[in-house]
Amino acid sequence: MKQTMTAAILVVAMAGVAGCDSRGGSALLGGVGGAAAGAGGYEYHLNRQKARVEQARKNGEIDEREYQIRMDQIRRDSLVQ
Repeated sequence: MKQTMTAAILVVAMAGVAGCDSRGGSALLGGVGGAAAGAGGYEYHLNRQKARVEQARKNGEIDEREYQIRMDQIRRDSLVQ
């Protein structure tokens, strides 16, 4: 996970430096920024889903087996593991 985040930061930094000189670089930087924002929104959604599943287990709405299945699905869908 640290390696992925470090690589992403490095790519954004490189695009930022290259983006100052050209319109294409600025478009690339905008695309990278938009992708990062989208990924952040997706992770936020998964975090909310995780909280819902935990609350459902606490309320007795789902059993332990269903809880494990749903949490495994959330973990597999997550970009940041």
